[in-house]
Amino acid sequence: MTRNTTFDYIIIGAGSAGCVLANRLTEDGKDQVLILEAGRKDDSWTIHMPAALTYNLESKKYNWYYTTEPQEHMNQRKMYWPRGKVWGGGSSLNAMVYIRGHAFDYDRWADEEGAEGWNYADILPYFRKAESRRVGGDAYHGADGPLHVHTGDFPNPLFNAFIEAGKEAGYPYTEDMNGYQQEGFGVMDMTIRDGKRWSTAQAYLRPALERQNLSAEVGAHVTRILFEGTRAVGVEYSQDGETKKVMANKEVILSGGAINSPQTLMLSGVGPASELRDLGIDVKVDLPGVGQNLQDHLEIYIQQACKEPITLFHSTKIHKQVLWGAEWFLTRKGWCSTTHLEAGGFIRTEPGVKHPDIQYHFLPGLVNDHGRDQGNCHAYQAHVGPMRPTSRGYLKLKSADPFEYPIIQPNYLQTERDRIEMRNAIKLTREIFAQPAFEQYRGHEIMPGESVKTDAEIDDFARRRGDSAYHPSCTCKMGSASDPMAVVDAQGRVHGAEGLRVVDASIMPSIVSGNLNAPTIMMAEKLSDAIRGRAPLPRSDAPVWVHPQWETQQR
Repeated sequence: MTRNTTFDYIIIGAGSAGCVLANRLTEDGKDQVLILEAGRKDDSWTIHMPAALTYNLESKKYNWYYTTEPQEHMNQRKMYWPRGKVWGGGSSLNAMVYIRGHAFDYDRWADEEGAEGWNYADILPYFRKAESRRVGGDAYHGADGPLHVHTGDFPNPLFNAFIEAGKEAGYPYTEDMNGYQQEGFGVMDMTIRDGKRWSTAQAYLRPALERQNLSAEVGAHVTRILFEGTRAVGVEYSQDGETKKVMANKEVILSGGAINSPQTLMLSGVGPASELRDLGIDVKVDLPGVGQNLQDHLEIYIQQACKEPITLFHSTKIHKQVLWGAEWFLTRKGWCSTTHLEAGGFIRTEPGVKHPDIQYHFLPGLVNDHGRDQGNCHAYQAHVGPMRPTSRGYLKLKSADPFEYPIIQPNYLQTERDRIEMRNAIKLTREIFAQPAFEQYRGHEIMPGESVKTDAEIDDFARRRGDSAYHPSCTCKMGSASDPMAVVDAQGRVHGAEGLRVVDASIMPSIVSGNLNAPTIMMAEKLSDAIRGRAPLPRSDAPVWVHPQWETQQR
């Protein structure tokens, strides 16, 4: 138990956003800050070794291990949702892919969805502030931030084959999908430093723990936020079987993520009033949008047998695991120093789509069932899925018990538009895999399988084999006070409450076109300035590429 019972700021959740806040809110030494984490410290080699990422996706040790409700449009499947329960949160469990989304995503937030001050020109400086890119900084990238970013350089010829196949299919090559031009195929950036995962715990939290004004607790499961009227004044949490309370002089900041943040708000009386009263929860602020607007990326794996023994199938052999593991422990180099998701791409599904709505991660190996099945042959696969789903889900409490998991209903493939985009993604991927660049490697198609041909058969494959890309978001969406479904304003402050903010992926008004870790870190950087009353960083004037014939051409 921390010695103090009163702090200036209390941060709930030491995940991707919470670690950033803990660092920035303590860097001037003026405020006392407490960060509460329900999970553990990030003290296992399985977290820090990049190639070991599936170990923690399969285990409950560092993982909330959520499942969704049965999905009506996916054969009533309950989908597995791993979420970080550890210092670093999702950044300690994810595949370390550093992708920011497209510039137009942020312009949409600001211009159409009520998130004033979140245009691309406003947020790019915060991406740069956070980042230290190994190959150097420029108008789009930082060179001296806490978050170290490494551009993929592992020498597997299948990475080049995938990029060349994309070019042969008529798509552009992009040198930097986080820079001027997202659209196209290229090598991806990763949050890896010297062969080791570089999570927000490593980048932000651990350095800040050297400061006298930061306290951190683990195994601290927050049960509710304490209020005086509509003002948040403290936090109640359970630790080692004991109920504890801490008070906040200035603010309580929720950084629990897209599941825990709305759940904690509702348990504390902030949410849809009638639902909370039905559960016996005293209503503090009636906010019907809490838990609504749930969005996630759905993806599917297109798998092809490989005729040459150059894939991750070697890693299924015990002697290779021992050899490669020893190399990593001794040198931080070799096959274990990467997740092998080094090549990727962004394309558009059809003419009239202004910026890419399909994303690729390419893997020179097979991974099924969240890493529990690595196949029985040499093969490669593309992870592909639509980036801006139109389906909307929700999250609700099952009870007033803070230890009972909530109802998670993403409503995957609910809309015809989402089904069309997934179908097109599968067809376009097969076309890319059929290009000459793969000729010397290409064996038979493993999934969907050569018998899957018609639209109906492709749709059936998507229902059977689609999976979450682990990007839940938007359940406490940012927007103006005039929007009845908005939960927080453009500075993360909860509408109708005082002294309470939410800072994490849950406040995205809509999901961005890419992975969510980098955007979440950026949002925490930006809102750290807002919390401290600092002027925003100067806007960027860096240009953004758009396909000159996007209205009439798909590529």
